[in-house]
Amino acid sequence: MTMSSNPTPAGQEQELDLSALNNYLQQQGASVGEVISCTRFTGGYSNLTYQLQTAGKEYVLRMPPHGANIKSAHDMGREFRVLQALKPHYPKVPAPLHYCESADIIGEPFYIMEKLDGIILRAHNAPRMNIAPETFRNLSAALIDNLVALHALDIHTTGLIQLGKPDGYVQRQVAGWIKRYYAAETDKIPSMDAVASWLQQQQPSAQVPAFLHNDYKYDNVILNPANLSAIVGVLDWEMATVGDPLMDLGASLAYWFEAGEEDVFKSYNLTWLPGNFSRREVIAYYALKSGRDLSHIAFYYAFGLFKNAVIAQQIYHRWKQGHSSDPRFGALLPMIQLLGKKAADAIEKESL
Repeated sequence: MTMSSNPTPAGQEQELDLSALNNYLQQQGASVGEVISCTRFTGGYSNLTYQLQTAGKEYVLRMPPHGANIKSAHDMGREFRVLQALKPHYPKVPAPLHYCESADIIGEPFYIMEKLDGIILRAHNAPRMNIAPETFRNLSAALIDNLVALHALDIHTTGLIQLGKPDGYVQRQVAGWIKRYYAAETDKIPSMDAVASWLQQQQPSAQVPAFLHNDYKYDNVILNPANLSAIVGVLDWEMATVGDPLMDLGASLAYWFEAGEEDVFKSYNLTWLPGNFSRREVIAYYALKSGRDLSHIAFYYAFGLFKNAVIAQQIYHRWKQGHSSDPRFGALLPMIQLLGKKAADAIEKESL
């Protein structure tokens, strides 16, 4: 498992106690050898990810940020079980090696897995890499092919069904994110009110349930350095669950901005670069490869945009309450308004 940037020495506040870690691993008879150094991957916004260096091999350790409430996004045991369930049936995940439930060893529960090598494309590096349009076109297809493959996994024979409750999944998601929005509301945004109301009233019939990644986009896949259109690994399974697969596709589409759209979104994605599929091409290709009915995809796209707006609203709310001094967070209101408008436009036009 490799981040897009080089790992950097762990800061003092996040430094791991290697002596305690090594003593624990030795006592447990873990397959990981003595850890001689530790570096932290930067750039993530949720769980902490470290590279562990032994005499002959590198591994990856994942743990929650200190003080985090152990909900699904920070549940290391659940994430470890996801990898255990996936690995025999889906090879593009790192092998999970050891899980520690106790917070007494290094301050939080953690797990260790193998490291997968490759390249991750992000908004800050991809535009400078002069990637050929043909490569991006092939990569767009590979990205959707891989999503289709995930959604084709048998959730019953693999045991993945245990990760979620597919019945009523869409309804729970809509209700939950609307509740989060109004809990964090700071400014009246008519488009967000309209979208929230519409999402409650216009939920389509559920698709056959599937395994969902729930954060599937370019910066969560590892690519072959010799062939950037080949996916060798998929990262960040912390939000994986079971439910309507079009919720997964809608979330991906909500990050899929095109060249002619607002410049503000170019710093959050790279789908606008030449050669990438358009959203309509993504939809057509997914429908072709999956055989699923996408006639109500505007609902899933609008929900994906609404969800992204809520996440931004929660961050903005914390800034406005004085819990953050980061000026980037204080500048989020126009983006929230823009995401709400894009969702409302998609609903009105029934088009992406």
